[in-house]
Amino acid sequence: MTIKLVALVLLCLMIGTAVAQEPKVTSLMSKDLPENPGREALMITVEHAPGGSSAIHRHNAHAFVYVLEGSVVMQLKGGQQVTLTPGQSFYEGPDDVHVVDRNASGTQPAKFLVLLIKDKGAPALVPAQ
Repeated sequence: MTIKLVALVLLCLMIGTAVAQEPKVTSLMSKDLPENPGREALMITVEHAPGGSSAIHRHNAHAFVYVLEGSVVMQLKGGQQVTLTPGQSFYEGPDDVHVVDRNASGTQPAKFLVLLIKDKGAPALVPAQ
């Protein structure tokens, strides 16, 4: 019985940690681009808790990232990992797969601004493998 209880508690802690590490995404604005019918700009902020990260994904958009607080580690499929600090930027193209997107710190939060140029109505983030 004790082993089952300990296993259940550990499982709950692992699930709670995984949920707590999901980034907080805040939509700031969306704007149609009349010069490019069917396209829009979407501006968001992404906040990673200490040790937080995003799953492997793609945007099917031009994504311009600007770090506001903390430090983040980014890597595109086939590219090198880079660690970015406030004031530094990063670019993802429409065909890029974002394999690493995580807070570089286990003790401090990180926050960055993202400007996406994408097809109107298309999802901002698509899971990838």
